[in-house]
Amino acid sequence: MSLRARTFTQLSLAGALLTLAVAAPPASAADRGHSVPLRVATYNIHAGAGSDGVFDLDRQAAALRALDADVIGLQEVDVHWGARSRGLDVAGELAGRLGMRVSFAPIYSLDPVTAGEPRREYGVAVLSRFPIRSATNHEITRLSTQDENPVPAPAPGFGEVTLKVRGVPVQVFVTHLDYRADPAVREAQVADTRRIMARERAELPGARQFLLGDFNAEPSAPELAPLWKELRDAGAGTPDTYPAEAPVKRIDYVAVGEGVRVRDVAVPREPAASDHRPVVAEVSLARKGPGLG
Repeated sequence: MSLRARTFTQLSLAGALLTLAVAAPPASAADRGHSVPLRVATYNIHAGAGSDGVFDLDRQAAALRALDADVIGLQEVDVHWGARSRGLDVAGELAGRLGMRVSFAPIYSLDPVTAGEPRREYGVAVLSRFPIRSATNHEITRLSTQDENPVPAPAPGFGEVTLKVRGVPVQVFVTHLDYRADPAVREAQVADTRRIMARERAELPGARQFLLGDFNAEPSAPELAPLWKELRDAGAGTPDTYPAEAPVKRIDYVAVGEGVRVRDVAVPREPAASDHRPVVAEVSLARKGPGLG
């Protein structure tokens, strides 16, 4: 299978059944007005392992459930990757435990060790209480961790899903930016991100946009500055997120675009389920605006 960006929608079996059996959350009086409430979160799940290094999906599912989020962006997600995550489809397993739909966007998709087994994949994912209408795995600049002598090059793993939240179109992007001290690759990734989000916004006028992820840089980092021209950092002023046991820097973000009002945001005190802490934001989506009448 090619590693080039491709459009796809991946639903776990549980999510697919829910699509048939369960309607989207009921609309409230507020939904019928000028705005729609939504709860959005991001969480780097460390391939299913906690800050103690122990793989425990039950513990992570409990942490995710406690967020009570409608949409969650996940980073460091294994799908049949190997022994560290017991060869499981971690994205699908978490979706099943939470009763949510899932879209997975691999950064790496490698041949299996043994012929006939599933491909070994690692990347980002979106969990959603709402049906996923479409999903795309975009390419951005990356410096591969799987090549002996990597050079920056376009590679997949910048996931996007399109939702309709009580009549409002929503584009959710999830990313994991480069971790290296040299910001050069992150600078290129930010430029790619802005270009892709602008193009997708033009293709669906009026869509409310979210960028969720582990940016591996603090809010004041110069390489992130261009992002804040179109997006707002919902978590400004919140506690640090990494490392989870005793955080010293804020590198995990819920960023929102035009037509999204941030009502509340929190960094839950979750020191054990991953090596990062999650971020969760209560927002409202404007019904009126460009392309929405």
